[in-house]
Amino acid sequence: MTENGDGSTLVWYAAYGSNMHLSRLRCYLTGGTPEGGARTMPGCRDPAEPARSLPIMLPGLLYFATESLVWTGGRAFYDPDGPGQTAARAYLLTLAQFSDIAAQEMYRLPGADLDLTEAITTGRAPLGPGRYETLSYAGTLESHPILTCTAPWHHNTLPGNAPSPAYLRHLAAGLIESHGWTIETTATYLATRPGANHAWTPESLATLLTA
Repeated sequence: MTENGDGSTLVWYAAYGSNMHLSRLRCYLTGGTPEGGARTMPGCRDPAEPARSLPIMLPGLLYFATESLVWTGGRAFYDPDGPGQTAARAYLLTLAQFSDIAAQEMYRLPGADLDLTEAITTGRAPLGPGRYETLSYAGTLESHPILTCTAPWHHNTLPGNAPSPAYLRHLAAGLIESHGWTIETTATYLATRPGANHAWTPESLATLLTA
């Protein structure tokens, strides 16, 4: 891992869910409650904006399962062993910022830097048994490691659950904001992911996003 000018380690946080929307990510950085959400985030030790952000595609599958305490409906998870590709937004952050975001995703208090050795060496590192408690490594970009948080499960090992409209609006806004996709492309992508397809079609989701 390479360092920032002040000596801090830099990593790419690959957001594939609602954190693709920068206004949503800021709730993790500075603290606050996202629009449409039900949980207030404590924020990071360092609330600074990401140094950069880039649209990327991760190998693997986006799916929706379990029940979100923030949004109701299914949560977005990433299965790196699944088929296809997952659209994501890579934010260049310090290790401390990434660690604090990961802690908040895991419903833990931020404040301690993660050891990324196992994730980078083996491709994943389980930090707990549940949602967003597994670190997944997706290679490097400009010499910085790409990491994200997901669950230890595979997409076909638990029932899918359709995401809520408020949650989908954040995901769609993040995809349009970072990848420059049209509403139609975004709606088709999200509505055809496992779990989302239990209740959404490309047409119904496009209607939601244009309302």
